[in-house]
Amino acid sequence: MRPCARTGIVERMRLTIVPLDPADGPMVEGVQGLREAAEAADIPDFPPPCPYELRAELARQRYGKRTERFVALVAGEVAGYLVIDLRLKDNLDNADLGLTVHPAHRRRGIGRALHAYAVDRVRAVGRKRITGASVEALPGGPDRGVAGRAFGTAMGAKAALDEVRRRLDLTTADRPALAAMHSAARDRAGGYQVVTWRGRTPDRYLADVCYLDGRLLSDAPIGDLTLEPEVVDEARLRDREELCEAARIRVYSTGAVHTGTGKLVALTALGRSGSSPWHAFQWITLVDPEHRGHRLGALVKSENLRFAGEHEPELRMIDTWNAATNMFMIAINEAMGFRPVDSWINWQQEV
Repeated sequence: MRPCARTGIVERMRLTIVPLDPADGPMVEGVQGLREAAEAADIPDFPPPCPYELRAELARQRYGKRTERFVALVAGEVAGYLVIDLRLKDNLDNADLGLTVHPAHRRRGIGRALHAYAVDRVRAVGRKRITGASVEALPGGPDRGVAGRAFGTAMGAKAALDEVRRRLDLTTADRPALAAMHSAARDRAGGYQVVTWRGRTPDRYLADVCYLDGRLLSDAPIGDLTLEPEVVDEARLRDREELCEAARIRVYSTGAVHTGTGKLVALTALGRSGSSPWHAFQWITLVDPEHRGHRLGALVKSENLRFAGEHEPELRMIDTWNAATNMFMIAINEAMGFRPVDSWINWQQEV
């Protein structure tokens, strides 16, 4: 562990940083408790972190990515948690960090110690930069504190991309407006057929979904982040789907097929947590550039909302993120009723 500004405090706490052992039940439970406490403090409107997802992630290494996990212990208690994701097919100079300190142990130097540990580890495996995220309040929005920005700045990272989280409250959604939006989009989408599925992608759409998914970093604004387009092949897609199944995430997808070629040219998906049936995250929404201008984004998103609602009667809230400059997708989301909640800052640091 490298020295930090609060070294004296860290030494008095007898902090140790060790790899997370997936077979160590009490340690895993400690990590889950830390995750729940941190989100309750920092993002109280979020659903509690899903224990099924944690167990599924610990049970396997992902295709095309190696994940390393470490725990900061104070007197044997889990006080901090560090996740380092190393992509193996693309972005080979980067490492993605998740760094969390239990609210009861904050402002004691644990975050700095974990960051220093992460930098040493990332350098040791030959990576050149690290990326992470923090949340902060929007003007007039709920309080999110200032610790995330203060920590990122103190560590020497740069704010590289601003995103805004928006939420759709289905209990107050304007259903007639959603129906009108869907109808107007269908009128503009002549020559396209809507298709839906739950869970695994049908084989006949597999190659098209990989192509669309791989366009995400090319099409969406990435600000000042240094990122390459992701390599998404069939093995990677199936691996992700298997993880969702193991984590009990219910995935609802809607696409638009160009009837002239039979290709899937637009796609959107929602993921509903296995432990919080009231909540879902809006995932990918993409339209092939050659097929834009037909309201396909609005069509598949509004159709997928209807599709998921048919199967998830308890679903009430959906969260989505957009880069602050992604005006096209923001316009669709706000027309659907999504409203801003908070700001998410993507940080990047050369190491």
